[in-house]
Amino acid sequence: MTFSTVNYMRTLLQLCALIAFSSAADFYKTLGLSRRATHKEIKKAYRSMSLQWHPDKNKSEGAAEKFSEIARAYEVLSDETKKEVYDQQGEDGLKRHEEGGMGGGGGDPFGDMFSDHFGFGGGRNRRDDSEPRTDSLQIPLRLDLKQLYNGVMLDLQYVRDVLCQNWEECVRKDQGCSGPGVKVVRQQIAPGFVQQVETNAPQCVSRGKAWRSNCKACPHGKTQTEKINLTIDVTKGMRPEERITFEGVTDEKPGFLAGDLHFIIKEIEHKDYHRSADELYLTTEIPLVDALTGFSLDLTHVDGHKFSVDVDGVTECDHVMRVPGKGMPRRNGRGMGDLYITFEVDFPDTLTKTQRDGIRSILNSPNDEL
Repeated sequence: MTFSTVNYMRTLLQLCALIAFSSAADFYKTLGLSRRATHKEIKKAYRSMSLQWHPDKNKSEGAAEKFSEIARAYEVLSDETKKEVYDQQGEDGLKRHEEGGMGGGGGDPFGDMFSDHFGFGGGRNRRDDSEPRTDSLQIPLRLDLKQLYNGVMLDLQYVRDVLCQNWEECVRKDQGCSGPGVKVVRQQIAPGFVQQVETNAPQCVSRGKAWRSNCKACPHGKTQTEKINLTIDVTKGMRPEERITFEGVTDEKPGFLAGDLHFIIKEIEHKDYHRSADELYLTTEIPLVDALTGFSLDLTHVDGHKFSVDVDGVTECDHVMRVPGKGMPRRNGRGMGDLYITFEVDFPDTLTKTQRDGIRSILNSPNDEL
């Protein structure tokens, strides 16, 4: 196969991909954005439209489906890797990327095909986990139930060490360096016998490269302090111990890729409600007269909204009542979990003789309907 034929096939496949892309879902259009939208514009559009179309607030037909489309569009466009894949390869390429197939990393979607079969360029642009990385960090993110119920955007500054701007000018060749902080030396253990031993060498920054001390290009050393702005997007219904990850933002070092920053959700205990997955649980006490005759209970939810629960008939002690749709939001944006209320009956400490006789008379009457 000639090089011109390969180019022709490449162009043809790219054209087919563009045609398929034009007929697929347009995530930018879903959020009402142009393809030049910034991350802040994407975030702002999502917050506005998700409030407009949330099924709990919008009862029109198709609101749930529209909300799911908005959530999916934001999931893709707020993720730099997914956005790059989607921009270049469309929805089909994105699906392949998410499934771990061809199309990951936002490079040439046909580069792998021609590289594997015909030996031309391309190659997958994937994260290389074989390279040494600086330590990743885990930071607890304490959130209350209201924040996890409503979702919240948190803007913060993170301080890290980054490489000196001109650090490459301070690197010299040293074939003895076998990696960051490691040098190979030869030791004679007996006449005619030599062995290679790895030793600690802080000046080594990578294989075959070492740091030049007192380098004028980096008068303050290899790294310098930098503040970066991060926006933590806590979506509705996120659970304790889930993590929100920023890849490649921890400290930098010569010869290392930066590690990842993980925020681990820690749920602050609520004074009334406790949670398990998408379900909420509440224990409340009711007087004996309500347990026997029925009642209406006014409650305040974790986000502050009021609602009522009506109970007819007799309520047994420790009876558990299920209230559909009053739990936590489901993370996929489709509906809510349930609330389970446990009723504890408050029995009086004492009764007068008149009260006892009256209760006995009522309960022993065969003709009254209870």
